[in-house]
Amino acid sequence: MAYTFSNLKTDIRSYTEVDSTVLSDSLLTTIAKNSENKIYRAADNDDNRFYATSTLTIGNRYVTIPSDLRIIRYAQLEDSAGNQTYLLKRDTTFMAEYYDKPGTAGGQTGSPFTGLPKYYGNWDETYWVVAPTPDTAYSITLAYVKQPATITTSDSTTTYLSNKYQDLLLYGCLVNTYGYLKGPTDMIQYYEQAFQQALQTYAIEQQGRRRRDEYQDGVIRTPIKSAPPSKY
Repeated sequence: MAYTFSNLKTDIRSYTEVDSTVLSDSLLTTIAKNSENKIYRAADNDDNRFYATSTLTIGNRYVTIPSDLRIIRYAQLEDSAGNQTYLLKRDTTFMAEYYDKPGTAGGQTGSPFTGLPKYYGNWDETYWVVAPTPDTAYSITLAYVKQPATITTSDSTTTYLSNKYQDLLLYGCLVNTYGYLKGPTDMIQYYEQAFQQALQTYAIEQQGRRRRDEYQDGVIRTPIKSAPPSKY
């Protein structure tokens, strides 16, 4: 069953027995977003793992960062022959020393140092920079965790989290709501405990421990011997 933002707001007000004159829509929007962020910081979910592909061209050392990126998992290059290699993430200081001036590498003036890229690092909010500068065209695949969708977009909005882990989202919101209301300590502790238990289940499932492929992970298969059909 779809669990919308409207459903969530209704449940929060019902559980706390506090109406919209105190728990306004704008307040519950903030509470829901804070709860979502708390969950996503604790564990990523499978629905937010994405891939983006692009092409590095000769002499261009910049890679556009996906606009919805939250966490980069890895960057992989592939040449025209199908050979694949992974880029190593380096910090801004390393990349600045590698390219201390435009068109230079490692203090060497003149033409940019070109070759098979080995490293990538932050350039600004929009681009990464690779080193060495590509000496030919390469396909690049970026595996990343995207910024999750929020349930607060509209009253009818649903998300992977709200539909699959309704209890987790609700408990997280109730902890924050009772904190805002300066509610009874025992209620805050009760919902915090419920939230932590639901969060643990969520994290385990997202790590794949309960979502394994039975074909690969060891379901015992016993051959069933049966007599062949009679020939007529």
